Amino acid sequence: MTLRKSALKKPIHSTNANEENRSKKKKFKGGEPSRDMERALILTEGHTADRSAKTAHGLLRISRRYEITGLVDGSFGRADTEGLVQGGKTVPVFDSVKRGAESTGAGVLIIGVAPAGGRLPDNMREAVKDALGMGISVVSGLHEFLSEEPEFRLIAESSGARITDIRKSPPVNELKGFSDLASKISVPVIPVMGTDSSIGKMTTAWYVSDALKREGINAEMVATGQTGLLQGAEYGIPLDAIQGDYMVGMLENEIWKAYKDGAGVIIVEGQGALSHPAYVCGSRAILSASRPKQVILQHAPARKERGYHRDELHLPMPDIGYEMRLIRMFSGADTLAIGINHEGLSYPEVRKTEEKYEMEFGIPAFDPLIDGVSKAVNAIEHILDSY
Repeated sequence: MTLRKSALKKPIHSTNANEENRSKKKKFKGGEPSRDMERALILTEGHTADRSAKTAHGLLRISRRYEITGLVDGSFGRADTEGLVQGGKTVPVFDSVKRGAESTGAGVLIIGVAPAGGRLPDNMREAVKDALGMGISVVSGLHEFLSEEPEFRLIAESSGARITDIRKSPPVNELKGFSDLASKISVPVIPVMGTDSSIGKMTTAWYVSDALKREGINAEMVATGQTGLLQGAEYGIPLDAIQGDYMVGMLENEIWKAYKDGAGVIIVEGQGALSHPAYVCGSRAILSASRPKQVILQHAPARKERGYHRDELHLPMPDIGYEMRLIRMFSGADTLAIGINHEGLSYPEVRKTEEKYEMEFGIPAFDPLIDGVSKAVNAIEHILDSY
């Protein structure tokens, strides 16, 4: 197969409040932020070590739109983030926006949490007001739109600060319905699905896309959540903010853009799990929009209960084989490789689990943070000739 050559990329499809970023798209090369990226602090007040801070954790691993200069969390009790996120950047932790901005010169404050219901935690309101009052722009991926909060808007208008809501959907007249664009795409479109939420799907999607590029394959990652968009994905939508009738159409349009711009492999970030009762719409939309022949499936073998910010529900984790069968029944796609989230596992246990899955299912298993993603890349390269 002839690999598709790189093409000049368009900025990511963004929501209304994100349009200003089209003119600010920066060149990214080699995994490090460019010198002209906006400097940003991440607000995680009281939640830095929680699973709800997955937006912050993702930005510490990968950030191509903002140069992350620090976290704001007066209760964290540590001077920096060393060891907080495996594979993540170490940045100082400040007890106020003012101290963080004065120390690092940051001009942006990013809301770094994704709490239940997507609303701004009450203990973060003062920090947001402080930032806006100092002329520091605020970027949020919450369901609650901070740009529509009267108090925040008044402060921002007075100081000249911007408020950007990544998750705000385009108006109805800009939404696109299903067009079966996937049937016209002649390169692999591979979603990274999962058996649960917050299980590493986005990280695996980024790592696989980047590793393919290093192999000379023009791969693109299509984001489906607010963190991927905040990180700087060139293609994507906030899937769970789009009206149901348009979810598939809007996502397939982003996949189509990546294809038309020259992508030779398209990796799609998954959401939740097909078997998860709280996230079933997003997973189905991703499979319907991408119409894949293969998926990568992310699993946390030691996790006993599903995550949904509601511990009292005690929803059991599914068997990975069941999830594979469910994906195949719904979409016809086979699982190409298994990504492992090693939470709760020792290094020897990770190795033993990989060997078990490889023997049981006859496909590669890998931990992206321990092993890298070479097994997944090799599996993708092996199927290229079939397209």
